[in-house]
Amino acid sequence: MPKAWSNKDERQYQHVKDSEEKRGRSEDRAEEIAARTVNKQRREEGRTPNQRTQGTGNPDRPLADLTRDELYNRAKEQNIAGRSRMSKDELIQALKK
Repeated sequence: MPKAWSNKDERQYQHVKDSEEKRGRSEDRAEEIAARTVNKQRREEGRTPNQRTQGTGNPDRPLADLTRDELYNRAKEQNIAGRSRMSKDELIQALKK
């Protein structure tokens, strides 16, 4: 059990895992589904932050192949004004300038 999980989270995890295994899922897949379910619940309740990527992506990849969050982080490094309201395409154009 991860340190941040409560006893209730662990019970929910076991319940979801058991249910998924009864449906014929492999143990690994059932564990993944259970963990994602518990973590989603914790996020929705505000007990864990909804973290975005902290990186700027692979510097060798074209800008169009990066995610919006990676583009945003690059724009932040370059102090581009208005970046929080920009779409992915707008961020690409701003970064090319």
